[in-house]
Amino acid sequence: MKSVVIGTAGHIDHGKSALVRALTDIDPDRLKEEQERGITIDLGFAHWQADGINFAFVDVPGHERFVKNMLAGVGGFDAVLLVVAADESVMPQTREHFEICRLLRIPAGIVVLTKSDLVDADTIELVRLEVRELVAGSFLEEAPIVPVSSRTGDGLDLLRAALVSCGRAARLRPSAGPARLPIDRVFTMKGFGTVATGTLVSGQIGLDEELEVLPGGRVIKVRGIQVHGMRQERASAGQRVALNLGGVETSDLGRGDTLLTPGSLEVTTMLDAVVEVVPGGKALRHGTRVRFHQGTHEVLGRVAVAGMADGTSSEVRSPTSEVAEIPAGGRAYIRLRLESPAVVTRGDRYILRAYSPPMTIAGGAVIDPRPARGGIRNAAARRRFVCLDPLQGPESGVRSPESEVRSPEPARDASERALVWMIEESGAAGLPAGAAMSRAGLAPEVAREITAPLLRAGAIVQAGDRLVDGKVAAALAAQVVSALEQYHREQPLWEGMPREEVRERWFGPAAPALFDLVLSDLVTAGKIVARDRLALAGHTLALTSAEERARDTLERAFRDGGLKPPDAASLSALTGGDQGLVDRMVKLLIRQKVLVKVETLLFHADALRRLREDVMALKRETAGARLDVGAFKDRYGITRKYAIPLLEYLDRERLTRRVGDVRVVI
Repeated sequence: MKSVVIGTAGHIDHGKSALVRALTDIDPDRLKEEQERGITIDLGFAHWQADGINFAFVDVPGHERFVKNMLAGVGGFDAVLLVVAADESVMPQTREHFEICRLLRIPAGIVVLTKSDLVDADTIELVRLEVRELVAGSFLEEAPIVPVSSRTGDGLDLLRAALVSCGRAARLRPSAGPARLPIDRVFTMKGFGTVATGTLVSGQIGLDEELEVLPGGRVIKVRGIQVHGMRQERASAGQRVALNLGGVETSDLGRGDTLLTPGSLEVTTMLDAVVEVVPGGKALRHGTRVRFHQGTHEVLGRVAVAGMADGTSSEVRSPTSEVAEIPAGGRAYIRLRLESPAVVTRGDRYILRAYSPPMTIAGGAVIDPRPARGGIRNAAARRRFVCLDPLQGPESGVRSPESEVRSPEPARDASERALVWMIEESGAAGLPAGAAMSRAGLAPEVAREITAPLLRAGAIVQAGDRLVDGKVAAALAAQVVSALEQYHREQPLWEGMPREEVRERWFGPAAPALFDLVLSDLVTAGKIVARDRLALAGHTLALTSAEERARDTLERAFRDGGLKPPDAASLSALTGGDQGLVDRMVKLLIRQKVLVKVETLLFHADALRRLREDVMALKRETAGARLDVGAFKDRYGITRKYAIPLLEYLDRERLTRRVGDVRVVI
């Protein structure tokens, strides 16, 4: 069954709770104080079913002192009932609640003129005109206006029909991807324990699943699920949900916490955003301390104004200027520094209220929840803000804010543009693949749809769990080739550059897997050979004729010497007394693994291979074969000078094991 969350909004004592009660036969005022005083103080909840749709009602307080409670519920609305009493018309909290809904981009709604039985038809028509003037140009511009009397029941059937029509048109929230449930209420239920409620804004939650609580990072288990008072095995996005939680006390949770699929989102204390200042209000000044409301969370922070986002000017004023402010009705870019962590991702809507006295002053959308530290008032920062702005693009310029709701394709284009920018901005370190959700705000399947063609085209590459700009990977590959060319010129007797030296010099800050990916691509393209050392494909040692003769002579001397290799004096004599030439060629033979160093001695690799084979044959011939130093010397005709290092070599090769003064062949 489709689920739609309907919220109320409007001035105090305009009949919001009475309206919900008349529609659902459920009293949303659950607190004793609310019932005694006759006003709504905190969020109230009710539900109603019609035409195969579950309507979950969230009743919010209208008193100005409780707007922060209202904000804790409004973020989960699919549609709003803007309630205006026919005997009072538009009042201050009507305007503030309407502005909040507009700034949060509530997609749809119905205007309800309550207490219609207290006035005549002319008054209702006058109120209707005043409401139309209030909502002109907004998401409620063409919304139905329904006069209702909760006392007599007049108009309720028309309102129910309008609700059904609104519910049919409501978009389904994304059930795929990670679960996200901002908590709006926590309490203890006898016999069950801790219960948390909220609107599941994305994903699904099933019985016995583990969820992460942010801020804090505690992992808890879901022991029970209720939707509209009915037990369920699974809850889906768009539903009002009550979760019975294990492993946590009520004191450990509270309004403002968020339940999430583990690892899907992160906390932040700094974010970049676009902001719209309420028309007719005060300007928003640089450095203003504000109350940041997102989901059910409220946190204090300060605003740093980056510049206007209206498309009329790219000028950014000095941060020390006394006129660094956003005028009423203006749209701008800001950086918010929060005083405690918040759980947000790109695309989240938020509200700003003045620190004192608290009043709604602005709202907008998060465009980057974890921006890199740096200046925000220069040309590069301006380009970055414009690129991340969902309502601007390189070709299209500024669009109407309402198009953000009505046209999904521009939003998709903006998401791709933002993700690519974040990948480019991350450089060689790359953007973690999980950041497509936690930072770019994209569901996993959407992120895959966006990145797949970019990966195929080489615009980006995937190195392990990181997405890296294809231009960065190509530049690193070119740098490796250039470095090897220079190395071969300067070191003609070396087979190539040490692999780890290349990694440290050019891939220090890069994603670890990027190094292996770049080398693999260069090998596949036939440009390099990658072993312990890296070399250009086709590279050969540039030996002079004298060096070639010396190399061959030394190699033959060690081969012929077997387990009694020549000493330094004889090597020098073999090459005409040029000790420098001997040293260079010996090092070359060691690098080529023709010679093997055993302690201070050098042996030909073939001699050591034959020794290993002979010892293994000895084991096959004699069970429990043993060797002592004397027997070893006699068997191979060598002195103690060679026998001791070779026996220790066999120990290291795990062919023998020393037991006292003898070696056991193993």
